[in-house]
Amino acid sequence: QAQLVESGGDLVQPGESLRLSCVASDPHSFDYYAVGWFRQAPGKEREGVSCIITRSGSTYYADSVKGRFTISANDAKNTVYLQMDDLKPDDTGIYSCWVDIQPTPQTMCVREGLLETGYRGQGTQVTVSS
Repeated sequence: QAQLVESGGDLVQPGESLRLSCVASDPHSFDYYAVGWFRQAPGKEREGVSCIITRSGSTYYADSVKGRFTISANDAKNTVYLQMDDLKPDDTGIYSCWVDIQPTPQTMCVREGLLETGYRGQGTQVTVSS
C-alpha cells in the first residue's frame, strides 16, 4: 500500500483559511478508492469531516463543515486536498487522511458499523484560536 503524508496544518485565528494536502507515494493510489479527512480532538469522538470518491468526484461533508470546507483531488489521483475556510475553534484537531474501499463518500465518512479497514496517515495538527 502507498504511504500517505498529510500537510498544511497550522495555528490560525477564527475566520482564517487553511488548505490540507494528503499525498500518496504512488501515482493513482486513490483512483479506485474512497478518500476521507477525519479529525480527532481531545475529549471528542473521531469525526469524518469530508470524503470523496475520486473516480466519480462524488463528495460528502459533515454538517459541521458544510459550506465552509471543500474536498478535491488532483488529476493524477494521488493527492486529495481539503480547503478549509471560515475556520472556527471547534475545527481544532488532528486531521488525518484515510483511504479505503467504500461504495459512497458518506459510507466512508460515517463508517457506521464498519471495521477499521484501509490505511491512514499520521495526521496534521489544526489549531484555531484567537
